[in-house]
Parts: sequence; structure tokens; C-alpha cells
Amino acid sequence: MTATFELILCVMILGTACVALFVRDFLTAIAFFVVFGNLLGLAWLAMGAVNVALAEIAIGAGVTGVLLVLTRSRLLALGEEIACGPARPWLRLGAAAACSAFTTLLAAAVLSIAPGDDLAPVVDGLMPRIGLDNPVTGVLMAFRAYDTLLESFVLLGALVAVWSLAPPAAWPQPPVALRMADPAALNVAGSFGRLLLPVALVMAAYLVWVGSDRPGGAFQGGTVLAGGFLLAAMGGAIGLPRSDDPRLRWALVAGPLVFLAIGLAGAATGRFLAYPDGTAKALIVTIEYVLAFSIGVTLALLVAGPPARAGTGP
Repeated sequence: MTATFELILCVMILGTACVALFVRDFLTAIAFFVVFGNLLGLAWLAMGAVNVALAEIAIGAGVTGVLLVLTRSRLLALGEEIACGPARPWLRLGAAAACSAFTTLLAAAVLSIAPGDDLAPVVDGLMPRIGLDNPVTGVLMAFRAYDTLLESFVLLGALVAVWSLAPPAAWPQPPVALRMADPAALNVAGSFGRLLLPVALVMAAYLVWVGSDRPGGAFQGGTVLAGGFLLAAMGGAIGLPRSDDPRLRWALVAGPLVFLAIGLAGAATGRFLAYPDGTAKALIVTIEYVLAFSIGVTLALLVAGPPARAGTGP
């Protein structure tokens, strides 16, 4: 990649960030925020961090962009005033000071890393024992599996926290319908949803499978799946289930429970989350497929929000 392209990319990232921060119209700000997330993903890709690029584009731009659009729609439906007025000078100065301090701290942390502090040789030496070629998957699912297991339960706990915000009269209704009210937008979203949901299923399955040897994995696949669910729901192609549906509950807990069960079974070999020799890759792929499905359902429901009283919502 040429220095000219990298310079143009940096300018575009800074430019879209400035527009997203300072533009007065909320919808325009959201659009530039999504563009900013995609450009950041391209920057990570240029640096060879493909897994980070996939996560940034899927989460930072895709799911977060949908969440912001839905938030704006719900605020408008509730009659909230979302017009952005001019910020006070002291607030601008305070924000600039905080951002500058954070940037300085982050730069100091990055520059303090010695060039020889490279764990890649250590990880590469351990990879043949688990039969994987992707070191990121190896670290997340074998060498630091405790962190990944905890993250799966944290994500589930976040959904429980969102559901707990529902008023008592709304439980256990489905979340506020994501179906778009505008007929033209509904028609477009419905067509795309019916087309892209099967594509998202296939792509998610592929990302999980290829994640053993190349960039990909459960989180990337689950995010793509969540995007397919959300787009299909916004177009009316699928409906959102009630929060007390047993099938939904099992879909949410299946990934963390399978992960935990395999980890406990590994304790029989002497260490929690240890994989018996010759079975590591098969067990990791099994965990990742079930976990990807649970992540996809959980992320979609997190964006949808808590159950609502009948007749409320956009």
C-alpha cells in the first residue's frame, strides 16, 4: 500500500470524524459515523489486522449504525426534541482537553512498547498442539479461553440488564417492533432482508469455519448473523419473539453453556478449559459455531431493546 493512499485514508478518517462530531443534523451525523467506522476497518486491514477490521466494520459501523438509526426513530416517535444546538465554549474546551489527554496517553502507551516485545514466536510454537493456523483464534479459544468464556457471559448479562429496564406491564412482550413505518423504506428493507438473511447465514457459517486457519471466528460470524436478523426484522421479513419463549432462551444460553460444559469436561484431564490431545480443533470449532449463533441472537436483541407495552414504540 502506497504512502499516498495511506495519507488520503488518514485525511478521510479525520474528515468524517469531524463531520460526525460537528454536523447539526442527527441523521447526517449517523451516516458519517458509519462511513468513519468503515474507513477505520480499512485502516486496520491496511495494517494487516484483519480480525480487528472485520469486528470494526461489523460492530463499529454496522450494528452500531443500526442502533443509532433506531434510537433516532424511537426518540422522534416519542416526541423528543433531538435538534442539536450550539455547544457552550467551556464544553467544547473540556471535550478537546479530554480527547487530547486521552490521545497523549494512548500514544505514550503504544510508543513505550519495545520492538522486541513480540509474543508471536511463543504463540506460533504452541499452535501445532491445537491444530489451528490462526493465532488469534488460538489465543482466544485456547491460551486465553477464560477471557472469551467470560465475555460470552458478559454479553448475555448485558441483554438481561436491558430486559430488566422493561416496565412490569410490558413483560414478557416482544421488544419494540423494528418494522419500518414508511411504506417505501419498508418495501426496500423487506426485499433486502429476504435476500440478505440467507446470505448472512452462509457468510456467518463460513467465517466461523475459516476462522480456524485464517481471519474470522465466532464473534465475526455472530455479528454478521445479527446484521441479517436486524435487516430482516426492519423489513418485516421476520418478527421478534417474546422474551419468555423457551426456544429463544435456549438460543441465548446455548453458546456460553456449551463453552462452559466443554471447559468443565477438560477439567477431567487436569485443567479447566484444557482440550484433550487430538480433539482441540474439533471442540473449538464446535464451541465457535454454537457461540456464533448465540452471539448473533443476543446482539440482535440488544439492538431491539427491552419489551414494550402494547401500542408503544415507533
